[in-house]
Formats: sequence, structure tokens, C-alpha cells
Amino acid sequence: MTYDVDRLRARVPALSEGASHFDGPGGTQMPEEVAAAVAATLLAAVSNRGRGTAAERRADDIVTGARSAMADLLGSDPRGIVFGRSMTQITMDIARTLAQDWGPGDDIVVSRLDHDADVRPWVIHAERAGATVLWADFDSATGEMAAGNVLKHVGPRTRLVALTGASNLIGTRPDLAVIAAGVHEHGALFYVDGVHLTAHAPVDVASIGCDFYACSPYKFLGPHLGVLAAAPDLLESLHPDKLLPATNVVPERFELGTLPYELLAGVIAAVDVLADLVPSEGSRRQRILASMTALEEYEDELHVHLREGLESIPGIHLYSNAKQRTPTETFTIDGHSPGDISTFLAERGVNAPAGNFYALEVSRWLGLGDEGGVRVGLAPYSTIDDVDRLIAGLSDLTR
Repeated sequence: MTYDVDRLRARVPALSEGASHFDGPGGTQMPEEVAAAVAATLLAAVSNRGRGTAAERRADDIVTGARSAMADLLGSDPRGIVFGRSMTQITMDIARTLAQDWGPGDDIVVSRLDHDADVRPWVIHAERAGATVLWADFDSATGEMAAGNVLKHVGPRTRLVALTGASNLIGTRPDLAVIAAGVHEHGALFYVDGVHLTAHAPVDVASIGCDFYACSPYKFLGPHLGVLAAAPDLLESLHPDKLLPATNVVPERFELGTLPYELLAGVIAAVDVLADLVPSEGSRRQRILASMTALEEYEDELHVHLREGLESIPGIHLYSNAKQRTPTETFTIDGHSPGDISTFLAERGVNAPAGNFYALEVSRWLGLGDEGGVRVGLAPYSTIDDVDRLIAGLSDLTR
């Protein structure tokens, strides 16, 4: 099926401001339908969840609808969908909960490829529990994270392995299914940061085989909050800190306080937009798979054009080199600081931010230190004209 980028662009009001957005890895622009769903919920009668009044039913329907929408997007069970303020907050909460059973003699495996949201929560709580933290390294020249780099640290002492589905800095996509199988051979848990991956490819949590999958809707056309997908039975076995009168029902026992109903309405709308990127027939899950497959093919093709353009720039150093990766490139250019490059492009209407983007371990492992580089990422609304505008700006800079 052919992906029609202009059809989506017409539904994203922010694009009318004229900038070329390569800042999608940090958050995408919002379609009209999503903003309208948020606004409509804010303006409607909504109260605490229940089945009595119309306001109670509206709140309850939004929550259950959002769980179903995310389950359709991720290929998971709606009874295991947890919402939180952010992926970072959810991961910190899960780490705190799991660490109640950790102690000396236990190993926790984290990676140099990850955003700090899938590193520091595990390091903090492992150290507090007296567990040992082991680090999986990736090849800094190729950007590859071979399954063996992770699994060599996994053994009978391993309690949990945390790994990204795709690096938010250089796009590398590890072989999650192979790693999940190896982790489970030793009875450990596998926690996947899917924030960057979910925006670019069809996701099937069951096929991945992970125990936890976390993501953020604002990376795929939705509002700002976090989502966790896990098996309901696994969530039933965990006992997070909660208020005494708060329900102990799963998944609600993991959601502290009243949920942001307006943002959950936006999540439903965002998933429906994704399902409609390429109009097709079938269930929402089937339409999502068709749309995300078409989007991945479109972005991969556009990525080739982007990469060829970047390679033509004198003095450029490209750090996104893994064979399997998202359409995300991080680079530096001799004689120019990342911040100056970003500013130069911004003055020409090209949004290409600079930094380490909280992928601190990645940036340091690549030799970029805490400063990082310039990151450009494609989004569902990116066009070949955007790419040409970026390359023209970089050519002007180097001249």
C-alpha cells in the first residue's frame, strides 16, 4: 500500500508554521483529531470513574478505551496496560517495586545503548538493594548491539535485563526476540524501552517476548504521558507502594492518583490516526499493522535519501551505522559545535536539535561526551523536501 505523507500533513496544524521538523525523536507534532479529543474531554462533564452519572461513565469509558487502543497498538492485553505521567516515572516505579525482592548475589543487566530512563532507575534501585549492576556494551564503530553482548552477562544470578527496542540517539535496533529467549532461559525478567521503536515500526509485544514494554504516546502523534504493557498475571504478582484506600486491582494498583482523562482521550485519537495512515479494512489492530508497515517502508526509503545527503557533507562524522535501525541520524561536523550547527539550521527553518538527549551512556560510549551531537530523525510527516532543506542548510554551513 502506498503511504500518502501529504494526507497526514494536512491534519497537523503545526506544520503550517513552515519549519522542517527533524525533532520527532524528542516528540512529534499533533494532528487535529488528537488536539480535538483532548479539548472535547476538557470541556465535557467528567468526574471520577464510575458507572452512575454520565460524567462518571465518560471518565470510565475513556480509560477503558485508552487501554484497548494501546493494546491494539502494541499487540498486548488491555488488562495489562498501565498509564503514568511518563515512561521515566513508570520505569522508576517498577524498578522500586521489583527491587523489594533484590539483594546481594543478584545481577541486574543494563546497557550502554539506552536512554537514561532505562538505565538509572535500575542502577539506583539495584545499588540500594545491594545487587550487582552489569553493563552490556555496543560496538561504537558500527552502533551494533549484538545479542551476545547482552546475553554474556545473563546467568543464574540475573534478576532483570533492561534494553532499548531502538536507540533514541543512533537508532540501533537490537534483536529483542533472541535476547528475550536467552533472558528467560535463566528465569530473569526482560524490560524493553520501546519509546523510540514504537514510532517507527509495527510492534507485537507477544512476538518480542518481553515481560515489560514501555513507551510514550507523544513520540507517535499523541499527548505527553507514559504507557507500560505487561501480562496481567505478572502485574498481579507485584505490589507497588500505594495509598491505603486506593484499589488493589490490576492495572489500577500501579496508577497513582486520578488519571488525566483528557490525555487518555488524546491517546485513543492518536492510535486511531496511526490506524488510518493508510486506509484499509479490518480490525483496528489489523489496520495499525498495515499502516505501520507502510510507514516503516516509507521512512526507510526516505532515510536512504537522508543518509546519502549527509554523507555528501564535508567533515561530517556519522554515528548511526547499525544495519537494523530507525530513520535517526546523529552527527558532528569538523570545526562546528553541535549547538552552533543546530542554531544555524534553526535560523533557516530546520529544527534539528543538539545534545545527548538523555542517552548519556550512548553519547559517552561514542566519544561524544555529555555534549552529544546533532540528531535528525524522520517522522510520519517528513518529506523529501524537508530532507533537501536540511542538506542545503548543512551545505551552506560547511561552505
